[in-house]
Amino acid sequence: MSLPERELQARLISGDEAALAELYNTHGSIVYRQALRVTGDWAAAQDITQEVFVHLWAHPSRFDPDRGEFRTWLGMLAHRRAVDWVRREVAKSRRERLDAQPEVVPGPAELALTALLHELIRRAVDALPAEQRAAIRLAYFEGHTYRHVAAALGIPEGTAKSRLRSGLAALGRRLAAEGVT
Repeated sequence: MSLPERELQARLISGDEAALAELYNTHGSIVYRQALRVTGDWAAAQDITQEVFVHLWAHPSRFDPDRGEFRTWLGMLAHRRAVDWVRREVAKSRRERLDAQPEVVPGPAELALTALLHELIRRAVDALPAEQRAAIRLAYFEGHTYRHVAAALGIPEGTAKSRLRSGLAALGRRLAAEGVT
């Protein structure tokens, strides 16, 4: 990094607002273009540009002059924030689509079929050997991970995985024999 950039960082660390203005004047358009390229949204790019420079002002010592220049670091910050913005927008859009879908209430036939399926599964689980049944119930009915299953049953994790795998295989065979695919 050049000596003037090292001096700018030192000025930022000491709270010199003019140093921030110099960096903004020099690199602001680069940060904005990077954010705009990723987001495709000019308002988001403006917000991200502001966030990047606020971050720089709040944490000037996080910049490591031995790893690169301000231009590169600020561009990287802009890129990361822009990617985060895109991810949030995608998740928001997905939630809105799901919220907009009407709730489907199952009819009597679907309810009867579901009850029958639950009964077949309950019987199939009850028919498993006790070790497999305990592991399956903890993992699939109580929502525990294989690590929690192992801890709850006092067995090694590999044994828990093996019991779950063999229990699921046995359930699959039994349900297939009942005509459940």
